[in-house]
Amino acid sequence: MSDSPAVSGAPPGVRNLARTLEIDTRLLGMIGAFVVLCLVFHFLTDGRFLTPRNIFNLTIQTVSVAIMATGMVFVIVTRHIDLSVGSLLATCSAMMAMTQTLVTPEWLGLGLNHPMTAPIAILVGVATGVAIGAFHGWLIGYLGIPAFIVTLGGLLVWRNVAWYLTTGQTIGPLDENFQLFGGIGGTLGETWSWIFGLVCVIGALAALWQSRRNKLAHDFPVKPLWAEVALGAVIAAAVVGFIALLNAYEIPDRRLERMFELRGEVMPEGFTAGYGLPISVLVLIAVAVVMTVVANRTRLGRYIFAAGGNPDAAELSGINTRMLTVKVFMIMGALCAISAVVASARLTFHSNDIGTLDELRVIAAAVIGGTALSGGVGTIYGAILGALIMQSLQSGMAMVGVDAPFQNIVVGSVLVAAVLIDIIYRKRTGGR
Repeated sequence: MSDSPAVSGAPPGVRNLARTLEIDTRLLGMIGAFVVLCLVFHFLTDGRFLTPRNIFNLTIQTVSVAIMATGMVFVIVTRHIDLSVGSLLATCSAMMAMTQTLVTPEWLGLGLNHPMTAPIAILVGVATGVAIGAFHGWLIGYLGIPAFIVTLGGLLVWRNVAWYLTTGQTIGPLDENFQLFGGIGGTLGETWSWIFGLVCVIGALAALWQSRRNKLAHDFPVKPLWAEVALGAVIAAAVVGFIALLNAYEIPDRRLERMFELRGEVMPEGFTAGYGLPISVLVLIAVAVVMTVVANRTRLGRYIFAAGGNPDAAELSGINTRMLTVKVFMIMGALCAISAVVASARLTFHSNDIGTLDELRVIAAAVIGGTALSGGVGTIYGAILGALIMQSLQSGMAMVGVDAPFQNIVVGSVLVAAVLIDIIYRKRTGGR
């Protein structure tokens, strides 16, 4: 097998080290680009980009697009495209907003901020997304209509369905429990954030150790023990550093005082507290874990990548590629609904322009993350990192004072450059 470009052109010592550590050079390149991007904007903004407050905001702004990008990986891997995700998000958001402001209080008589309001609304939203996704998949898989046409039509249809559901009005405020999924209104706090971070570190180290044991049990080659330890240390440092940054973003004094007043207490003098990990990020982590397991450990995941790599061979081997298409678009629809929860909760209301241009951001995130438009290749973590890079680029340009039109020019140029780099990479690595 040929080396990747980053390794093949490196000195022999670096090349051997990369082979020993089994380094994913594409992932390393993305991480390197992200780090450089952050440092450049940190310098251009006089040290304001990498502050706890901006990292917190950047994180919650990335979640909605990142969730949909994980589903777009499956769609593109199977050689399709979905241009309707932003409009589908809007329809799911409208359905959930109407459920919270009309169905549960007036039809069901549950009252304002009832504990069952948020679960019912989310269930309605996910059911809507899955149903629309299944419809798209049926049109594409069973009727043979190209995905580009079906989802382009969906882009127009579902955006206006959302408008008619709400008669063009902004719907809100939404249920208080529902708003917890938005970010700043719902966080774990410092203590629980540290506990969650510790659980993540232990889980990651356990996964590394179990993977090593499985390889040894089947006589597969393994990395040197020192390399496993170094990788574990890097993961632990990344998790701890991320949690520390989020905990360092302190809740304003006035907000703390109101929180104490609601509990009938008086805030101690000099008391401070950090926001901690947003609940929306927990949702993204859960989605990432589930999608990664589906991609790597289930029959459905193997079928998706097999069908994307060679559709004819997959069909001849007995894979029902038509039903597979339906399932992939159902997953995409469900993830659009989950993104709608996060997006509308962060706004605290449903607006007509919610999700506008998200289809382009989602596709760009997946492609920048290494998903091949030719199908068969893509990773969940790559799509999430691609979404983070996209949001960092836009947020950094906004902080520097770049005009919105030029921001879109830069984002479009980055997308084209990412595809070009992907083409060059695959030519040099024999199409892998």
